[in-house]
Amino acid sequence: MKTKVPNVNRFDSCDPETVHDFLATAYRTGFTVRAAADTPYRFRHHRVDAGSFWLDTMDQSTRLDIDVGPPTALVICEVVHGRIGRFSADGDGRFGPGEVFLVTLPGVPCALRWLPGKVTTCLLNLSILDRVTGGASADRAKGIQFTGLAPVSPALARLWRHTTGYLNHVVLSNPYAYREPLVIANAARMLAASALAVFPNTTSGWPSITDARATTTATLRRATAFIEEYADRDIGAADIAAAAQVSLRTLQLAFRRHLDTTPMAHLRRVRLDRAHRELMQADPREETVSAIASRWGFLSHSRFTAHYHATYGYPPSRTLHA
Repeated sequence: MKTKVPNVNRFDSCDPETVHDFLATAYRTGFTVRAAADTPYRFRHHRVDAGSFWLDTMDQSTRLDIDVGPPTALVICEVVHGRIGRFSADGDGRFGPGEVFLVTLPGVPCALRWLPGKVTTCLLNLSILDRVTGGASADRAKGIQFTGLAPVSPALARLWRHTTGYLNHVVLSNPYAYREPLVIANAARMLAASALAVFPNTTSGWPSITDARATTTATLRRATAFIEEYADRDIGAADIAAAAQVSLRTLQLAFRRHLDTTPMAHLRRVRLDRAHRELMQADPREETVSAIASRWGFLSHSRFTAHYHATYGYPPSRTLHA
């Protein structure tokens, strides 16, 4: 999947028709927006567009009744203040400050009643979910289906808030990070993995018809060779499994059995080694630790430094300035 440098878009209007047209365009689906008793109101929208995911912040000053057509992305909302009622054939819900919920499921329309307030939303490209889970396979009769609107637990709701907060404040605020394709690709996978962990869905407990027969050293050799060759590309566990010609579950078992690790942890270790090589060869007058770390997909400079120190016994800055 192609990645892009995130860009920021802002919208601010008090004209109902302009707001309606903007929402229909921004969310690429049918929208009907009605304000309470034709009351004048203000609507503001801020978007960080990363291509495979969008992070939006919206606030408005009246009661809005909104009919939403079937979306083409997974839409997850957190209420900052105010209240939202959500009504659909697949279930209803009412959500207040601090609560996280699925606005609507792919292919399913819904109606919203939004009281004056502020929300944040994440729109996630469905292809990212497939890449995290391995996509369609012989072991699955259907694609991913979410079976509830609310998080599985309050702790997992906090996980979602921490994930989006981390991306906003650590990754997307760092120009070294957000300009690197591997960083944005990893951020998209982080959001997808969090969504699958937070909201009830059909991914858990999938049976695998190949687990027992394919966790071999040959599988591992194919997988590690693919990682070595394409570590500088936007690859994930599903891509590695496809290259190794096994299911995602089989790949995970092979890495656990033979290396006592996971495919993505092995990929991070290879990328750390590549970053180490760059640091040894770089000119400190022209390069920085942050730039090299970001180039190899590490989202956080401090975490990269800690991981590097734990692996090599000294900080990356010493390598760069040696």
